[in-house]
Amino acid sequence: MQKEENDLAMRTKSFAVRIIRLFSALPKTTEAQVIGKQVLRSGTSVGANYREASRGRSKAEFIAKCGDSLRELEETDTFRLSPGLAELSAPGRCHLHQRPVCDVDIRELIPKTRPAKPDIA
Repeated sequence: MQKEENDLAMRTKSFAVRIIRLFSALPKTTEAQVIGKQVLRSGTSVGANYREASRGRSKAEFIAKCGDSLRELEETDTFRLSPGLAELSAPGRCHLHQRPVCDVDIRELIPKTRPAKPDIA
């Protein structure tokens, strides 16, 4: 389990670095910067929330923080895939639709956000 958690922590950190690079590649127009800043905030908080989750004091706290991370990941992906951001990006500098920016599989976080069902004897 520890190896899996370390792997996901490293990938969320790598994801944040790629989001920062994506933001840097956007043109400095107001429209691109407004959307880009939202992607920057949500994309960089995925790893921060997962790191907080792994340091949680209880299983409930872990589940709640993984849920936060999942929501931020979904928000980032929604903006990243929106036609508006692709249209705002400078040609040849920011290839949003050609390869996935996110190698953190949302399905990896979903089981962590579902509380275990209590055993009924």
